[in-house]
Amino acid sequence: MTVSGTYGTSAYTAKGLAGLLADRLDVNFTERESDYLGVYFLATLADATRFQIQPNAIPGDGGEDDLYDDEHPDVSVLLLMTSPAAAEHFNDELSAVGGLTRLRSTRI
Repeated sequence: MTVSGTYGTSAYTAKGLAGLLADRLDVNFTERESDYLGVYFLATLADATRFQIQPNAIPGDGGEDDLYDDEHPDVSVLLLMTSPAAAEHFNDELSAVGGLTRLRSTRI
């Protein structure tokens, strides 16, 4: 079983949230750049848990930004997490971060 969660914040920049969570979760984020997402931060653990921090506004057609998560236009930064069910304790850690809100979670 896999657990995925989407969190959002406007209290932090993507880089600021990556720095905060790196210390709190003891993970290493790598800064990456993509034509689709722009600059984002990625951490993948040995158990296949994956954290991706990215802006909600992503490069769109015609030079205008699109929203990655258009259901939450007020959120400027997203954290996407995917983990095996055994790593569900990360949800508790993330829920305790002030200014970071769980937007949705699913079990597959």
